[in-house]
Amino acid sequence: MVRDGIYYALGMLVVAAVSFWLTHWTILSAIPVLLGAFFLWFFRDPERVIPSGAGLIVSPADGKITDVSPTRLNGLPATRISIFLSVFDVHVNRAPLRGTIKSVVYQKGRFGNAMSAASAEDNEQNVVTMESEGMVVVFKQIAGLLARRIVFNHQPGEMLERGQRVGLIKFGSRTDVIFPQPADIAVKVGDRVQGGSSILARTKVAAQNPPAPALESTGVRR
Repeated sequence: MVRDGIYYALGMLVVAAVSFWLTHWTILSAIPVLLGAFFLWFFRDPERVIPSGAGLIVSPADGKITDVSPTRLNGLPATRISIFLSVFDVHVNRAPLRGTIKSVVYQKGRFGNAMSAASAEDNEQNVVTMESEGMVVVFKQIAGLLARRIVFNHQPGEMLERGQRVGLIKFGSRTDVIFPQPADIAVKVGDRVQGGSSILARTKVAAQNPPAPALESTGVRR
């Protein structure tokens, strides 16, 4: 479990105790207790079996695939896969591949619907660029309507393992992975995936992309 869940739950228990002491209303005190139980459940962090193999890109988050579309990364053909996380999904994020962090760029923005195409450009987000096996891959943590905090626990220069825990987004949100073509896509829109264990794609060749910063051109205008 992510420790944030314990902090939220303890806070709700304190509220419940104070409410009961002031009012002696069991029903009123039960509301923060239930909220505390929800926080413990929401911040769960289950173990996952991480697949092995060269060129594999795994899902950075639990959720539903909402977009698989062509884009461009550093001016070269690429694919973007988007995963929407509802409040019922595990919100711990994981590294999509084994590689070195080239840059971490936090971008302020809106808190619009994370399922919309514009959210990839307009919403608050954390853009992580990684280099691995001769290719550059971008992983975005994108805030949604309810999300108000993005957590990423690593710095440029660090080496991440595929499926390694890297942070989380509170509460509903979206993650994007952008990687070079050609690649064999293993998912489609509507599929549900698990962070760290579900394979999104198998890259065929190591594209010699320029190093970070990575720029994605999506065609979405502000």
